[in-house]
Amino acid sequence: MLFKTQSAALFGIDAYIVQVEVDLAAGGLGSFITVGLPDAAVKESRERIKSAIKNCGFNFPTYQNVTVNLAPADIKKEGSAFDLPMALGILGATGAFFGRTLDEFLFLGELALDGAVRPIKGALSMAVAAREKGIPRLVVPEANAREAAVVEGVNVYAARSLPQVVDLVNDPDSAEPVRVEPAQLVAEAGTYSLDFRDVRGQQHAKRALEVACAGGHNIIMIGPPGSGKTMLAKRVPTILPPLTLEEAIQTTKIHSVSGVLEDGRGLVGTRPFRAPHHTISDAGLVGGGTIPRPGEVSLAHNGVLFLDELPEFQRNALEVLRQPLEDGVVTISRATTSLTFPARFTLATAMNPCPCGFFGDPTRECRCTPTQIQRYVAKISGPLLDRIDIHIDVPAVRYKELRGAAPTEGSAEVRARVVRARERQLERFRGDKLYANAQMPTRLVRQHCEIDAESEKLLEMAITRLGLSARAHDRILKVARTIADLGSSERISAKHLSEAVQYRTLDRTYWA
Repeated sequence: MLFKTQSAALFGIDAYIVQVEVDLAAGGLGSFITVGLPDAAVKESRERIKSAIKNCGFNFPTYQNVTVNLAPADIKKEGSAFDLPMALGILGATGAFFGRTLDEFLFLGELALDGAVRPIKGALSMAVAAREKGIPRLVVPEANAREAAVVEGVNVYAARSLPQVVDLVNDPDSAEPVRVEPAQLVAEAGTYSLDFRDVRGQQHAKRALEVACAGGHNIIMIGPPGSGKTMLAKRVPTILPPLTLEEAIQTTKIHSVSGVLEDGRGLVGTRPFRAPHHTISDAGLVGGGTIPRPGEVSLAHNGVLFLDELPEFQRNALEVLRQPLEDGVVTISRATTSLTFPARFTLATAMNPCPCGFFGDPTRECRCTPTQIQRYVAKISGPLLDRIDIHIDVPAVRYKELRGAAPTEGSAEVRARVVRARERQLERFRGDKLYANAQMPTRLVRQHCEIDAESEKLLEMAITRLGLSARAHDRILKVARTIADLGSSERISAKHLSEAVQYRTLDRTYWA
């Protein structure tokens, strides 16, 4: 007897519908075969399914040959989400649904040996696929229900066990679908445990980070060990504009597909902060694998990617950052497929000024030779540095600042100024589909970054003395435009440009 159910599989960060066809044939030794390019996890599901069906009190067709086909059969299937639909297909073939078909259902879930339904990856993407195909009912593990229910137009049911799902299929009106309010989910999850108020001193660095967040600029912090570079970087998401609902859904899709979304959490409500170790490979950073999966740059989408000890990263890992920094996407090509993942993030990096870490420190002696310092900084290629708009010094905090009782500005106050500056930029770029000054192409830089004669002389002097590239010239103008936006100024003045030039520490210190 043939019985069909429906499920879904991931392709990149999106999903497609999979038809699960189960055929029972009498005779033979009672084999269980899965076809349709299943991976190891799918093949092993037959043991889980057998035990789950028996332990839930249902009859497994022991003396019949079970053949399961996952269509389309020319795309490799991964993961354990097919356990539940395959088990239901077997039960349907044995007559457990009293002649009912399951055309209006899509099932997802991994089965435990006792029949419990465990969470899976990518529930949000699969819910979107169900809506696009017009499937009205989606059954997902209870831990994934709030995540999937964010998608409007699909009734989402929380599955706790195999018998409960059988009862739901036999009486669809016996259970209420899960309801959530997406905007409320974002608001509930949009709180941070960190605050800029925790950072003592470092006013110059705080100002530079405010400028970076206001204009979407990338930043590098240079300072000795213990000066607070990592502490500052961890608080960058707290001063970025709050996530919009669209950004939250897109971010959640990526985190769900990658398996890093917390169980029971409907949406990601805070800006992501990713800080990979410097031993990470280029595939781990931008994504990869036989079937490509998102890397750290995609997990940081709409948030912050923090690379600490930047010169210690492998050279090839840093060089692959060029495409996402310029285009906001990562394209991974394989012999059989090519996938594009979103990767628009703020890059925050940190490094010591020299191998020992104390070059320029007034209290400790640097033991590095000029050649060692040059070789250390040269580990970061010029093209990558050109893509980092802001370079700042982060000196060691003085004792009086560390122990001072004077109140410091919190993240909420800084974020309010950043949001106002972003609003000015959204109005400016309304017809260009840009959201921040850092995204301006050369054409718009000339249009929106006009400077007066005094500023022209200042910029010419800076470019000539520092030997900056054409890309660095544009970066300075973009940062100056952001500083002007923070000051609610329509035009870029000499003071805005002067501050922007000061944010080129590496050019002034090492290359001048």
